[in-house]
Amino acid sequence: MSTPFDALGVAPDLAAALAERGITSAFAIQELTIADALAGRDVCGKAKTGSGKTLAFGLPVLQTVKAAEPRQPRALILVPTRELATQVSEELAPVGAVRDIRVAAIYGGADIEKQIKTLAKGVEVVAATPGRMIDLIERKEIDLVDVGIVVLDEADRMADMGFMPQVEWILRHIPGDHQTLLFSATLDGVVQGLIDRYQTDPARHEVESTGITVDQMTQRFLRIHQMDKVKVAAAISRSGGRTLMFTRTKRGADKLVDQLGVEGVKAGAIHGDLRQNMRERSLAQFASGQLPVLVATDVAARGIHVDDIDVVIHYDPPEDHKAYLHRSGRTARAGESGLVVTLFLWDQELEVKRLMKRLGVSQPLHEVFSNNKILADLTAWDPESGT
Repeated sequence: MSTPFDALGVAPDLAAALAERGITSAFAIQELTIADALAGRDVCGKAKTGSGKTLAFGLPVLQTVKAAEPRQPRALILVPTRELATQVSEELAPVGAVRDIRVAAIYGGADIEKQIKTLAKGVEVVAATPGRMIDLIERKEIDLVDVGIVVLDEADRMADMGFMPQVEWILRHIPGDHQTLLFSATLDGVVQGLIDRYQTDPARHEVESTGITVDQMTQRFLRIHQMDKVKVAAAISRSGGRTLMFTRTKRGADKLVDQLGVEGVKAGAIHGDLRQNMRERSLAQFASGQLPVLVATDVAARGIHVDDIDVVIHYDPPEDHKAYLHRSGRTARAGESGLVVTLFLWDQELEVKRLMKRLGVSQPLHEVFSNNKILADLTAWDPESGT
């Protein structure tokens, strides 16, 4: 039985704003962390992408911030990617609007002058990538003197992407006493060092990656031929609903979008070399259902928070089991099961078998061609029997 937000101490006006958007009960990470965060404690929460972290830190932020002076935000949320900055902003802004709380997304690859103008008008909450935040601090276009609450979201990803020196630089430039909320899929190594240095007696909460990691996914591993690969991916996506495909390279993502188009499948790409407005357009069209297929690279996909993804296709097998889980978890968000398909060529079979062993997945590998009827419903197909 899920807990209603007001039972966690969330103010009635914010709870009502959530209810208007169809959100009436808390996810596990929210149940665990919101009360401590509202009490003013530092919090570190271990939870996967898609577990509801944004509201876990967002509601305490919205409930506690006061009106901001120009260029002096009250809360700073650091995130690893442009997409995540945008999505945090879009998730919190409608709720904060009931209190006239302004939320801005600040990230590289977008017009800095426009962002400077936004900050000059006064913004209570800033969701930012580290690089752009440092740029604005050095230009003296933003002053962190009034920041009372700092959030580090997806801290493990910021570490993986090499952003820790920038994150620590920013934390050292926040002059006053402040509360720090940290959320991460892991709380060890570099992330633990961050907790030790920048948090005071934090309340630690962990949501174990239970079935969502592997058990709630319907997984299929298909050996295919290079010449037939696009056709197989197209066949799966035609019958599978909203589909997210992963490639290892940006060039591969663009090429796959074009090839899917030839097969009559409408797709868009999201990767670091695309202009920000093009990335945002593809993401918005995918979220609204206008674009049935999104092709992404691993780094670009870290900020994708779209509900109801029916199928994840590893068009190129992932680098390791962590990447597999991070990619695949997008189709098993908030307890919904989904289909995860890994396509591999004959010379990738050993790599895929190692991956399966690491995941604890045991099932026969099957060779499949694009005219095979099983592609119309891979969920119903049983790889054990082959029927």
